[in-house]
Amino acid sequence: MARRKKRVVTAEDLYKFQLIGACEISPDGNHVVYSLQRVDRKTEKKYSNLWVADTRGGSPRQFTYGDHVDAQPRWSPDGKHIAFVSNRHDEKQPQIYVIPFCGGEARRVSDMKGSIGSFRWSPGGKRFVCEFRKKDAEQAERETDEQKKKLGVVSRHITRVFFKEDAAGFLPKERWHLWAVEAASGKAGQITAGRIFDEREPAWSPDGKHLVFVSNRSKDPDLDPDAMDVFVVPARGGRARKIATPVGFKGNPVFSPDGSMIAFTGMRGRGQWYRNVSLWVVPSNGRGPAKEITRKFDIHCTSWTINDLPGGSAMMPPTWSGDGSRIYFQVSMYGNTHLYSVAPSGSRSSLTVTIGGTGVVGAYTLDKAQKKIAYFHGDMTYPGDLWVRNLSGGAPRRLTAVNEAVLKSIDLGRMDEVWFKGASGNRLQGWILKPPGFRKNRKYPSILEIHGGPRVQYGNFFMHEFYYLAAQGYVVYFCNPRGGQGYGEAHSKAIWRNWGTVDYDDLMAWADHLRRKRYIDGRRMGVTGGSYGGYMTNWIIGKTDRFKAAVTQRSVSNLVSMWGSSDFNWVFQDEIGGRPPWASLDDYWRQSPMKHIGKATTPTLVVHSEQDLRCAIEQGEQVFVALKWLGVDTEMVRFPDEPHGLSRGGRTDRRIDRLKHILRWFDRYLK
Repeated sequence: MARRKKRVVTAEDLYKFQLIGACEISPDGNHVVYSLQRVDRKTEKKYSNLWVADTRGGSPRQFTYGDHVDAQPRWSPDGKHIAFVSNRHDEKQPQIYVIPFCGGEARRVSDMKGSIGSFRWSPGGKRFVCEFRKKDAEQAERETDEQKKKLGVVSRHITRVFFKEDAAGFLPKERWHLWAVEAASGKAGQITAGRIFDEREPAWSPDGKHLVFVSNRSKDPDLDPDAMDVFVVPARGGRARKIATPVGFKGNPVFSPDGSMIAFTGMRGRGQWYRNVSLWVVPSNGRGPAKEITRKFDIHCTSWTINDLPGGSAMMPPTWSGDGSRIYFQVSMYGNTHLYSVAPSGSRSSLTVTIGGTGVVGAYTLDKAQKKIAYFHGDMTYPGDLWVRNLSGGAPRRLTAVNEAVLKSIDLGRMDEVWFKGASGNRLQGWILKPPGFRKNRKYPSILEIHGGPRVQYGNFFMHEFYYLAAQGYVVYFCNPRGGQGYGEAHSKAIWRNWGTVDYDDLMAWADHLRRKRYIDGRRMGVTGGSYGGYMTNWIIGKTDRFKAAVTQRSVSNLVSMWGSSDFNWVFQDEIGGRPPWASLDDYWRQSPMKHIGKATTPTLVVHSEQDLRCAIEQGEQVFVALKWLGVDTEMVRFPDEPHGLSRGGRTDRRIDRLKHILRWFDRYLK
């Protein structure tokens, strides 16, 4: 029988991919519960249900059903129940539910009006602690009054600097606080309160008597966002006690098994975005200094490798070993995200790789005995699945294959990893994706993809967009120029308050590297990128005519007008010059692509979302209008109701339309 020929990736495959969300191993280590997202093509809605995989073997089984969103599954400490957040009774108001693992109906526990964030079982399994933000009184009243609901919002009274957030819209007046919910009765009680600050990321002490969390309690948190501190509060409520730590962003605090220490992740200093996220420890009684135990290793301790099919690639809190002798944590390095562990002392000899190799380790959890670890893992060939391995050694075992039926019929092409010299003789990492059916004696058009951030990294993680463009006969290439994380602080700091300099030089060195390949047609090279990648695309078309076509997406073009108009608000000045535009106009304009747009001749498609609050659509409009005025061939494609992250989490038909517009533009000029 003749072997069946594989097909290539299509834009419509976005409807077929299923994505693993949060996952957790059971206390006895025998099962992993996880959420699995799917897309309903008819309604364009995304639903997720809970599934369970047996770590001892067998096929995963679906655990909850229905067209709704079941998320954040959490095992009870005794392993007899699973708690989760669901909107099954009200599409717009999720609640906490509990379902017996042995079978039975899910029982709604909470009855709260507002937003539920993360939540955790207490060590005794009697209560939950959760992040909760109440609905504003005006909104609650409007929802119960049909006439007011019909008329909508009359006005918005803004008093805080940070008043909006991408993908969320205008922020409510209410803040995030910690609440306790009784697992049996559903009775809810507020633990912390405050009019101008939030409490986030709570975790229980081992004895269940206290909670640790992070909060910014400065006079005006919006004007000092890095003044984050670690606090401990009695679990039944009371006065929160601040643990002394150096100034800087912090998150994910967790108690040690004996309760004597707290581990957390964080950066040093105010507004120094280029810094590594480090692992820290501090005595929980506050009677000792916080210690940055990974500083000497120059590593970035979080999940920072991006892709466009996000799922279980979560930024996880550190995890203590049962005896307190080690701490497990993620590290993003050289295009991968690994799981490391280190002794609380931070000794060099104690740093080890728990899960390495090629790819990205996302969400991970250990069983109660800490004999097994279950984790999300994805790489260039698949968007991500669940794996399990024994911590004592042995090969990992794959528990799921959620997209195998789709991928086994597809020829993705060939991906080659490359290390090359940057503009300053610096060593850089890149990847070259060759199209299916590649022939080395043929000349191919090519597309340079540039990542956003800029403090993230491309890497060994599945990118549907890249495979889609390669399937149309393009060589797609991408790299990590200076400015991103994963290669040490010096690599990241190289563009600090100096955008459009060595990052541009590195990208041009990368393009030169490709141009010298015998299979690359140097007259048919295109460039695209989103967010900071859009910034660099705008910068490139104003600095060189070497690319025959460009697509700038959700871009930054004018740092002067972006100040205060982004949901990041004024803090962008930390990246640009440390001062507002009226005090440092030259810094803003020197680093703005609009300064050079008058020299642009490259045909450029401008793609932007109308509800992008990170890089407001006026940034894309300035590029479009300027190119029109200059007589450069340009078009603009706008997506209504979509935020900055359209390419990753937007409505699927709009994501598909976006891809087809990008392909149409490149085909026009490169083919």
